[in-house]
Amino acid sequence: MAQLGIESVLVAGRGPAACAVIAACERLEVKAVAVHSEAERHALHVRMADDAVLLGPAPASESYLAVDRIVEAARRSGVSAVLPVPPALAGNARLAGAVVASGLTWVGPGAAVLERLGGDGVEPASERGLLAWVTDDGLRFATPVTRDRAAGIARVSWTPEESPPLPAAAHRLVEVGWRGLVTVGVDPDGELAEVAAGFSLDMAVLERAHGVDAVELALRSASGTAAGAGPRVDPPRSAVAVQLRSTLAPGRAGRVTGPLPGGGRPRSRGRALDVVATRGYEPGDRLDGWYDALLATVSAGAVDVPTAARAASEALTGLGEIGVPHDGAEVCAVLDRLASGHPAPGS
Repeated sequence: MAQLGIESVLVAGRGPAACAVIAACERLEVKAVAVHSEAERHALHVRMADDAVLLGPAPASESYLAVDRIVEAARRSGVSAVLPVPPALAGNARLAGAVVASGLTWVGPGAAVLERLGGDGVEPASERGLLAWVTDDGLRFATPVTRDRAAGIARVSWTPEESPPLPAAAHRLVEVGWRGLVTVGVDPDGELAEVAAGFSLDMAVLERAHGVDAVELALRSASGTAAGAGPRVDPPRSAVAVQLRSTLAPGRAGRVTGPLPGGGRPRSRGRALDVVATRGYEPGDRLDGWYDALLATVSAGAVDVPTAARAASEALTGLGEIGVPHDGAEVCAVLDRLASGHPAPGS
């Protein structure tokens, strides 16, 4: 899409998050090139992409997280930009610098800014957080979130009924040069606990709340066309996002045999309801023991949190035998509490 200024991207990531980004690229008419390890030659994100490049062996350190191999893959593919998906890549200052040094566009905050504010590359999982699109004009689509956690991972995120004031430190993101999407954790004192780039689970909350496409926002920041995106839903809706994970023991592989949420057309009723489900696997796909066990994500925007929670729960209702154990029951229990109007306690 010419108005975005970027015609092709290497999508550095895997699983449902990469599938969501690749689907967005198709909508935006941007060519998407996937990357994969030897263990995932036929993964869903590879099948969805316009093209794909092999990175290396199964271990993530030798493939999905290998900076030099990602940059070389981008060069070989002929793309004009590299779009990192998980915070582990999006917050990698060395990768950001190497991409720019190779003459390609980096879709995310610059290397120098990441050195100062990037961190461990882990998705923020503080019980409170903030999402925003950072532009020259300040924080846009600022969205407070509350999280329910399991094993240090935010499995359900939602907009609080009463939005707290923005932490004063959040405005410094503009001053230090952060541009693009940001996910932050907020500590009990109201200070920023973690700062992350990339497409976290929370980012779907921002999308559903404001009716925007996070991939479009990221590409606009990278190409300098941020002024072209205005508010889509004003005032913002309430929103809920969940992730469905396999509970296989670490390192153990499995095979998906039943359908997961996602794959169909987004369910939308204008401002009243907007539900999006994205899956990372289809029946017959292998769930490799090398990688994160995220199976699918579901997000919903509605007039209030209980309605959004019920809509997200409906997308998971009836999830039958899928070949691998999962935490659907635990996720739905959190959604049931939200649907009944009771805030879900952090784990």
